[in-house]
Amino acid sequence: MIWLKQKTEPLFPDVMWSRPENRRQAGKLLIIGGHGQSFSAVSEAYSAATKAGIGTARVIVPDSLRKTLSQVFPEAEYAISTPIGSLSRKALAELVDAALWADGVLLAGDFGRNSETAVLLENFLERYTGILSLAGDSIDYFLAHPAKLMRRGNTSLVASLGQLQKLASPVLIQQQADLIKVAEQISGWVSQTAVAAMTVRSSQIIVAFGDRLSTTPAKIDAPNPALAACASVWRLQQPEKTFEALTSSTLCL
Repeated sequence: MIWLKQKTEPLFPDVMWSRPENRRQAGKLLIIGGHGQSFSAVSEAYSAATKAGIGTARVIVPDSLRKTLSQVFPEAEYAISTPIGSLSRKALAELVDAALWADGVLLAGDFGRNSETAVLLENFLERYTGILSLAGDSIDYFLAHPAKLMRRGNTSLVASLGQLQKLASPVLIQQQADLIKVAEQISGWVSQTAVAAMTVRSSQIIVAFGDRLSTTPAKIDAPNPALAACASVWRLQQPEKTFEALTSSTLCL
């Protein structure tokens, strides 16, 4: 494991300097999430992506939120929902079409628990091969059968330690261990997968990809939609420098 420690100064200043200055060249991000009772994750992610310097962001939520959001969040777009308000599997074609427009996709969370939404997300994972970030309860849909997710390239997980522990099974990630031990365990697991992982432990944001790991002090005690959005923006803007981009993104919080 190669462990790099980032403080207030960026570890990779070249990544900072090479970011697009013109919004028209700053990339397109699609944010998906929400259900009939909640949209905070997509709203927070949209706001953070805008602050992080995305060129254009689109948000797709279930149409069960149309009455709630039409006045307070005019940026939202709507896809077919289930009778209980979650995204329906019938929304697949619309989501895939929007994803093809984007340079990257963030599954922001607040999907709720629904078997039809599970089918939708599994099918979306199979159809979309571009840069993908998963956060919040979008990760929960893959805990029981994580193999396809772990083998998928172009994928970042902005996950809690508990989620990583379940994804990594039978590899042991001890939630109660100290920072050094947790970092070692996460790095050992991630090095065997195709994904990048981000989490928070002891007020440090951990980024792991391949055989490299970084830690950055943060004022958050758990992953949140803002962290996921920053990571998504930076990664799609630096697609050839995954580890460097994700590590640098932690400084935008």
